[in-house]
Amino acid sequence: MVSTIQQGDIMMNFKPKKFVVWLFVVSSTIMFGGWTSYYLVFSASKGKGHGLVLPDAFIYSTIVLVLSSVFLFLAAKSLKRGDRKQQQVFLWITFVLGLVFGFLQFQGWSGLYHTGAALVNNNAAISMIYVVSGFHLLHIVAGLCLILNSLIGSYRNVSQEVATYRQDIASIFWHFIDILWIYLYVFLLLNS
Repeated sequence: MVSTIQQGDIMMNFKPKKFVVWLFVVSSTIMFGGWTSYYLVFSASKGKGHGLVLPDAFIYSTIVLVLSSVFLFLAAKSLKRGDRKQQQVFLWITFVLGLVFGFLQFQGWSGLYHTGAALVNNNAAISMIYVVSGFHLLHIVAGLCLILNSLIGSYRNVSQEVATYRQDIASIFWHFIDILWIYLYVFLLLNS
């Protein structure tokens, strides 16, 4: 009876924290929506978009990010089956793919810069590419911290409830930034 009450207390304490993550997801969606709206308004008033061919690094980073979400999904499945070793492997793969995504973003920025598309220029649409991809990369760093937190819990053999909570938080956030990047990439492609 006592363990059931304690487990209920643990789950009750996680609900507000999970709600805060969802609030962050919603506020980030609004923020990025505002930036893309600004981009559309600017483009309509000037009669032009960014006019660039996006670097191939951006498509590769999109593929890497989608793969990372697949491995994070597999990590969650492994945890539900009670296979912490397999969860660790999938979390490490997700973590490494997140780092690869970051590297590819820097490659993309380098490619943009070498074509003459600098952050500060006379076309705000080009600047917005750096702004939205840069802020997205900050979200990736936060997501990597959440994945690392889940990994640490897996190695420390935290309780199943705590491990599930950590995995859920990492999954909510990571899948959100995956969907967000796909939206941003397609948006930039369609509005060039």
